[in-house]
Amino acid sequence: MAVKIRLKRLGKIRSPHYRIVVMDARAKRDGRAIEEIGLYHPKNDPSVIRVNSERAQYWLGVGAQPTEAVVALFKRSGDWQKFTGDTSPSGIDPQPEPKDKTAAFNKALAEGDGASTTEAISKPSRKAKAAAEPEAPADEPVAGSDDAVEQA
Repeated sequence: MAVKIRLKRLGKIRSPHYRIVVMDARAKRDGRAIEEIGLYHPKNDPSVIRVNSERAQYWLGVGAQPTEAVVALFKRSGDWQKFTGDTSPSGIDPQPEPKDKTAAFNKALAEGDGASTTEAISKPSRKAKAAAEPEAPADEPVAGSDDAVEQA
């Protein structure tokens, strides 16, 4: 049985996520895998690449053939250099740590002494509009109306 190390596609349209899997070469692209040894998320910045190095080395050692895309990922993770004895550099860009939004909010609130410097941005309600606009006095007739014709 020919065994390949290849990518299994997951995710929605225009949002691909891949798993690095060991499969029978005759199986479908997204079919049942023998073993999942890693993952790859290309849309993140920088891309997420996680490989179980021990299992990748085992499968390469027993003769599993990686696809071109998987070889490129293994070169980035350093597993291909371990397997072939190559001395070319490898490295994966680390993911940035997520920002703590509550800490940033509390810091901004402390700098502003808890008082808002601007008014809230919202549409005024109908009641507020009616109170702000003065109504036309009822004593003066409006030109062109029936009441104005009768009085003249």
